[in-house]
Amino acid sequence: MIRFIYRYFHDVEIAIESIVSNKLKSFLTALGIIFGVAAVIAMLAIGKGAKQEIMEQMKMVGVNNIIINPIITEKTSSEEEGQKQTGKFSRGLNLLDVEAIKEVVPSVKRISPEISFNTSAMVSGLKYNAKLVGVSNDYFHLYNLPLIEGALFNEYQEEKGVQVCIIGGNIRTQFFSKVNPINQYIKVNGIWLKVIGVLNKTTVSLTGFEDKGVNVYNDNIYIPIQTMLLRYQNRALLNTKLVSEVSEGSFFFGMGGGRRGGVVIASSSDAKSNQETNYNQLDRIVVQVHETEQLNSTTEVLSKMLERRHTGVKDFEITVPELLLKQQQRTKDIFNIVLGAIASISLIVGGIGIMNIMFASVMERIKEIGTRMALGAKKMDIIVQFLSEAVLISVTGGFIGVFLGVIMAKLIEYLAGIETIVSFFSIFIAFGVSVSVGVIFGYSPAKKASEKDPIESLRYE
Repeated sequence: MIRFIYRYFHDVEIAIESIVSNKLKSFLTALGIIFGVAAVIAMLAIGKGAKQEIMEQMKMVGVNNIIINPIITEKTSSEEEGQKQTGKFSRGLNLLDVEAIKEVVPSVKRISPEISFNTSAMVSGLKYNAKLVGVSNDYFHLYNLPLIEGALFNEYQEEKGVQVCIIGGNIRTQFFSKVNPINQYIKVNGIWLKVIGVLNKTTVSLTGFEDKGVNVYNDNIYIPIQTMLLRYQNRALLNTKLVSEVSEGSFFFGMGGGRRGGVVIASSSDAKSNQETNYNQLDRIVVQVHETEQLNSTTEVLSKMLERRHTGVKDFEITVPELLLKQQQRTKDIFNIVLGAIASISLIVGGIGIMNIMFASVMERIKEIGTRMALGAKKMDIIVQFLSEAVLISVTGGFIGVFLGVIMAKLIEYLAGIETIVSFFSIFIAFGVSVSVGVIFGYSPAKKASEKDPIESLRYE
């Protein structure tokens, strides 16, 4: 047994000597494998990074969430359009819609209203731009917002509109880097808010959903929805006044007035055309269903329900971020498969290169083959020798390719700002394919070499 192993070990030694004595040729032969392996690893790293980013974004947009946004209309003096909407008036998204959804739709697990606007916060004379967001406690569960200190709003604070807040990571860093922020105060728009909780800071970027109300929460200050309505902003009061004026006949279409999106709009000389009019009490409503399978059906129910509640005026839009992200994921998966396939082609080209060089090597070394066989070498010895040479070239190229692929992945992440994750699986696949290429494309030349007639080989010039 030992003699058997030694015999083939000797064939491998001859293959190594051949590679070492032709370093440049061996290196050039391995280039296809090197770049193929590197490309496969880099592409799989990009794909893995993209998938990880999508998963993190899914956590941020919330699992099984449905977002209802108002459609903000513009002022117009068009009498014809006003006539089309005669008799239709919508109060827009409001808290009554939230209560109705809670009571009527059984698939709803959690729901939170939201009102937000950009503002500035101040502590001890230090000012910082922030976003003030009025929500209910369910909001933090909807978006998986983790508290690292303090607590969420209690029932009394939510019902009575107490001046308390929960702050994001950047707010804490800006104002309370050296002190415990809990029970400290922040001044926002002239009103002091007591800090009762701090959210964990996130480094995940989220693009494409800002207009839907989904955002990175580091710069946000969260307050109870009733606090927002009582202390800061309640557009329903203006809307109620508008309804009252309509009921009293203050606006008449015959005098040039009009309606747009269910809102009665005066067309007096001082009214500015094309000015946005937001008559919605809420900026959005976030609904979470129990199961992913319920997303589409619940969306349809919510659409019909809200349209009926808004007297047939379609002044809202419904978005399902999870489905949009999954669609993005499918697109990226297809893109990554295409990139991986293109990268794999270079591995095949590298294998063909090895096969061509090995065929040429066989022709160059016919006399050597004849001499070995004349001295007692068997066909298997010749096969092992040339197959070992091809495999060693591909294995060496595979090692170099793995190293280069990792470097390429890091460079792509650094230069392009794309997250890349190099996994053991991608390295194993790329390296395993490179070895397989050496065996597959090296066997045919090795077999051809073993079939040479010793006498003809010795006579070959």
